[in-house]
Amino acid sequence: MKQIFHITTRDDWKAAQRDGVYTAPSLDAEGFIHCSTIDQVVATANSFYRGRRDLVLLCIEESRLKAPLRYESPANPDDTRASQRFPHLYGRLNLDAVDRVVEFPCESDGLFQLPAALPALLSN
Repeated sequence: MKQIFHITTRDDWKAAQRDGVYTAPSLDAEGFIHCSTIDQVVATANSFYRGRRDLVLLCIEESRLKAPLRYESPANPDDTRASQRFPHLYGRLNLDAVDRVVEFPCESDGLFQLPAALPALLSN
């Protein structure tokens, strides 16, 4: 099972459950939903969500995705991680591809760390 991750708000996840499908503003603006690998998720959170306490981490099983997934350079060419390849989902996220949802609040200093339960959940 290969997993990727997407950071979103609790409210947006609740809306997705109500609507039966998840979309993100980037899907309309850039044509894809930004995702991360397990090794990229903390840096992504610290770069774009510092100080946010209303976030969850969607754990997504790649093999269950219905929309195309491509590993590509960061959307922003000025990103310091330009040599890395990020998973970009070119379409809506079907909810049955989401294995689990993990709370993802920042620490007291506003920075993120990988949720303590996540590595244990991934090894099961």
